[in-house]
Amino acid sequence: MNGAPVFRGAGTALVTPMKSDLSVDYRALGELIDIQTNAGIKALVVCGTTGEAATLSEAEKAEITDFAVRRTSGKAAVIAGTGSNDTAAAIRMTIAAEKAGADAVLAITPYYNRTTREGLIRHYEAICSSTALPVIAYSVPSRGGMNIDPETAKRLTRIPGIAGIKEASGNMAQITAIRAACGDSLPVWSGSDDITVPILSVGGCGVISVVSNAKPDAVRMMCEAFETGDVRTASEIQLRLLPLIHSLFSKVNPIPIKKLLAERGLIEYVLRPPLYPE
Repeated sequence: MNGAPVFRGAGTALVTPMKSDLSVDYRALGELIDIQTNAGIKALVVCGTTGEAATLSEAEKAEITDFAVRRTSGKAAVIAGTGSNDTAAAIRMTIAAEKAGADAVLAITPYYNRTTREGLIRHYEAICSSTALPVIAYSVPSRGGMNIDPETAKRLTRIPGIAGIKEASGNMAQITAIRAACGDSLPVWSGSDDITVPILSVGGCGVISVVSNAKPDAVRMMCEAFETGDVRTASEIQLRLLPLIHSLFSKVNPIPIKKLLAERGLIEYVLRPPLYPE
C-alpha cells in the first residue's frame, strides 16, 4: 500500500435509517451524516454490517453511497461497503461505489461459502483490479466465518490497491502479530470498540466504530488524545465508554444502536427482517 492511510482517527460505521415501509429514510440519513461531520469524524462507512448491508439491494447501496458523498461534501472520507461472498457481485458494487464518488471501499471476507487462503487472495486481487479506489479488507470471523491471520495479512500487502484491514477478530494477540508481520505496509483499523486504544497502542490507525453513531465526540477525542500522546485521557475515555459498548453489543448489531438513536428521536426504530426491534 502506497501513500497515507485512507484516514486516521475516528471513523463511524453508520446505520441506515429506515421508514416504516422499510425504505431508506434519506432525511434521517442526512441528519445523521451532519451530526457525524460536525463532530469531526474523519470517515463514514456506509452500507456495512451496521448499515444492514445484507438486506440492501445493489441499487440501494449505490444510491446511499452517492447520497453520502454529496452530503459530506468532502468533510469526511466516504467508505462504501462492497463486500460479498460472490466475487462478481463485490466487483459490481465496487465499480458502482467508485462511480458514486466513494473515497474507498470496505470488503468483508467471503461469508457462508467462505474459501481457502488462496481463494481469499484471488478474491481481493479481483476486487482491486476492478477499481482505482483503495480497498480495505474486513476480517470479522464472528460474522464471516473466516479469519485473516498474520500470514494471510502479509500476502495481502503484495496486492496493489489493498489499503489496510479493519480488524474485528477481537484477538489482540493476532492483531499484534499482524502489525509485527506487516508494519506500515498494512494499516490496521479497530473494528472492535472495546479494544480501540489497545489497537492504537500497537500502531493502529484508528477505529471504524459503532458506538460513535451515538458518541462521535467521545470517540474522536479518544483517538485524538492518543494521537497527541495523551494516553491517559485516551484510556479514560475508552474505559468510560465500555458500559455503553457492552450494551450496544448485547444483541445483534445494529439492533441496540438503532434503538438508542430512535430513543433520541434521530431515526425510526425500524430494521429490515430478519432483524426486528426488541
